Amino acid sequence: MSAAVIVFPGSNCDRDCKVAVERSTGEPVSMVWHAETELPSGLDLIVIPGGFSYGDYLRCGAMAAQSPVMQAVRKAADDGVAVVGICNGFQILCEAGMLPGALLRNQGLKYVCKPIALTVANGQTRFTAGYQGQREVTMTQGNGDGNFFADAETLARIEGEGQVVFRYVDNPNGSVNAIAGIQNARGNVLGMMPHPDRAFEAEL
Repeated sequence: MSAAVIVFPGSNCDRDCKVAVERSTGEPVSMVWHAETELPSGLDLIVIPGGFSYGDYLRCGAMAAQSPVMQAVRKAADDGVAVVGICNGFQILCEAGMLPGALLRNQGLKYVCKPIALTVANGQTRFTAGYQGQREVTMTQGNGDGNFFADAETLARIEGEGQVVFRYVDNPNGSVNAIAGIQNARGNVLGMMPHPDRAFEAEL
């Protein structure tokens, strides 16, 4: 599998994502700087990692969503390439209009950094098929703006169309319907606040 990790100024989980994908697939992963206008050819997966892109100025992910590389990411997604946005990457995908909704300041106004229990809300996606019926998983979360919000119409649509992929068990951020991760209608773009890149080895 051919994969690339997008790197923005302020990304701090890009190396973690690179190692996680390389160890999971056995294939080298490309690192693509935000100023690039083209992606490596033949990609199967694009990862937008966590961190604090552009220092979270304006809104988390707002400036990164306007980076030159995002036009290429949008085109790749339109062509069917899988795109995964983790934490800040989820925020970027929402700001770029590639996923519905928005990530707001956590309900308790605190940075949440701890292991988080999740339920697999949809095990039939290309991203969750490997869970094979496993309904609860644990990952680590680290964010201050992970409170997912969508208006009533959008929420009804994503719930009705199976776009909710992960939910929190205890909902530490106050996300509407305890949503921790969603996919686009086509099913090839996933955004999630918890970090699978921090849970790919048993030691982690």
